[in-house]
Order: sequence, then C-alpha cells, then structure tokens
Amino acid sequence: MTSIIRNHDLAAAGQKKIAWVEHYMPTLNNIGERLKKEQTFQDKTVVVSVHLEAKTAYLALVLHRAGAKVVVTGSNPLSTQDDVAAALVAEGLTVYATYNCTEEEYFSYLNAALDHKPHIIIDDGGDLVHLLHTTRKDAQERLIGGTEETTTGVIRLRGLEKEGTLQFPMIAANDSYCKYLFDNRYGTGQSTWDGIMRTTNLTVVGKRVVIAGYGWCGRGCAMRAKGLGAHVIVTEVDPIKAIEAVFDGFEVMPMEKAAEKGDIFVTLTGDKDVITRKDMEKMKDGVLLANAGHFDVEINKNDLNDLAVRHFEGRHNIESYELSDGRIINLLAEGRLVNLAAGDGHPAEIMDLSFAVQALAAEYLLHKGKSLENRVYVLPKETDMAVASVKLHSMGYEIDTLSKEQRTYLNLD
Repeated sequence: MTSIIRNHDLAAAGQKKIAWVEHYMPTLNNIGERLKKEQTFQDKTVVVSVHLEAKTAYLALVLHRAGAKVVVTGSNPLSTQDDVAAALVAEGLTVYATYNCTEEEYFSYLNAALDHKPHIIIDDGGDLVHLLHTTRKDAQERLIGGTEETTTGVIRLRGLEKEGTLQFPMIAANDSYCKYLFDNRYGTGQSTWDGIMRTTNLTVVGKRVVIAGYGWCGRGCAMRAKGLGAHVIVTEVDPIKAIEAVFDGFEVMPMEKAAEKGDIFVTLTGDKDVITRKDMEKMKDGVLLANAGHFDVEINKNDLNDLAVRHFEGRHNIESYELSDGRIINLLAEGRLVNLAAGDGHPAEIMDLSFAVQALAAEYLLHKGKSLENRVYVLPKETDMAVASVKLHSMGYEIDTLSKEQRTYLNLD
C-alpha cells in the first residue's frame, strides 16, 4: 500500500536528522547490530505508532534492518516531522503521517497502518490498542502482542487488564527502569523546557513556575526549572509525592492558590481538567500555559475559549487569548505535548535507552508471545541491566563487581 506523507522531496533533510541521532544512540546501535545479524524479525510486520521524529525513525530503521516489514505512523498530529517521514519512505518503509493533520486524517493513518495486519505493534499513548479493541479487531489476525511507550498508554492498558478485556499481551516498556527513570525524568525535564524556551524566547530565571504533577516527568521538569533559576511551585493530589516535592525544596499548594502566583504553568499528570476556568480567572496577565502530558486534555481549552473575547497567534505555536479585562493567557502548541509539538522531543542519548528497551521488548514478544497471557507485562530486570551495562560502557564508565563471597553473603547465588 502506498505511503501517505507530505513531500517526498524532503527525504534528504530527514536523512541528515536520522544520521545525527544515530551517532548518539550507541546502545540501540549495539542491539541493532545483533538483531540485524540474526535477522530477528524476518517475515514479521511491525507497526510503529510513536511520535514521528528522528529518534523514532532510527528505531524503525533498526527493526527494518533486522528483517521486519515496518509500517510507521505518528501518535500526535503535531509531532510528526515531514522530512523524517520522507526519509523513511526513501529507505523502503511504509509511512502514514503528516504534520498538523486533522483528527480525521490522524485516525485514517492509524487504520491504514493496521490494514497491514501486524505481528507486533509499538504504541505510544494507546490509540492503536484502542482501535484493535473496537473498530479494528480484524487487524488482530496475526497479532502476537505489543509494547507501550508512555505512562498514559500504560494506564489505559492496565484499565483493560483490570476489566478483563485486554485481548492480547502488552509489554509496558514505559515501566522498565531504563525507560522511566531516564526518559520521563531527564528526557521530559530537558525537552519540555527546550520546547518552551524555543517557542517563547523568554527567560525562565526569576519566574514562578507551576508544575502540575510530581511523578517522574514532573520531578524532571521541576528539577530543570530550578536549575534555570525559577521559583518552583508543585501541585499534587498524592500526599506522598507532595511530601517528596517539599523535601526536594519546592513549594506545594493546590492549583487554585498556585493559579494566581504562576508565570509559567506546565501540566504533567496524564489526567484531564488540571487547569480549568476557575484557575484561568485568577491568572496574571501574560502567563504561559504548556502541557507535557500525552493528550491535550490537561488544560481545558473549551474553558479558555469561553473566557476569551478574542484570540490570535501571539507567536508561532502560541495562541494568545484575551479576556474581557484585557489580560492575555498564552497557550503553547495547542495544549499538546510541548516538547514534541514545539520542539524535537527528548535528547538522542535519552531515547537511546528508551528505544533499546523497545527493541528488546519486541524481540521478547517474538520469542515469548505464544506463552504469554492477555496481560500487561514488564520486561525482566536482566533486560534493564543489560541495557544499562551497554550504555555505561559506551560512555566510558566502569563499575565494581561482587566477589563470589559477597554474592554468597547476600544470598545471590
């Protein structure tokens, strides 16, 4: 089936981007060489629905070189990079993705990818899985199982598992240590601020930054905001995470109080209606609203539209909403993932770990899939240890090893 992309002539620019990140992804390179040599995915179809930028493209190429028929689509209308999509098509992969597509187009691309009847899916956020459980059950014909990249998607999967309605095994790649401890914390922490600063061209130093949610992503964003010189406020619903934020040196308060204090708001909860009308009514003139959760539901855009007397493009990727009293509230990247919709996503060295986990998760499914129940699985600890060891070695670090006597003392043998 013919690919659907914006412009085939952009391939050369996309190839440069992919070549750049490949150089900084030694762990995936190492794993990829073995998978290629073994032709691990020969005659298997893999559908990848992850934010389509250079690092994702390189993961797709690793699977392609390992023998897979790889079909790629995006997982967010604003995160696809058209030149990267073109580069993959030039390499012989099938791609259904365009930047700034409509919601109708977005789901048509997902359906087109599922038309290939995958053996393995690599999902990001759960939209592929949702379709496979509703309107596209026919696409389960050859399905062994899949992997999920992000926290939101894992939450959706565990909901299906709890209901007893999950119809095939899924690997929660997000829940591997080498994914969430690094990707969610250091990746989100850096790339979110990269997206905000690049889009606004404003300082962070001296401003009051409100971080909604103190999970691993929130921890990373708060840490980076502090490093940039911001005064950080954290909002939480979990008392344990709130105590942790306090012990980490941050102010903690409800959003209704933070709303009148903040200059920049970043939501990272995975839930809806984190910032609503009652909060917006208290906000200062010129505030910036950004979301780093998977879906554009954390900042209530309907409330913002209802409050505004007019709205206009304040700057590329910033919609400015003027309220009746003249205050302006600025929404970045339509409330979508700011690090990808207004930036290039996580650094290559971080995604090196995440996508190494994804490649090994796909291999695990291939070898173990027929023996797995329709549940959500986390990869064995040995997988994390192997990924971390390769990464450390590539960075030039060495660590100690336990002696036989030490292992015996700890009952490890």
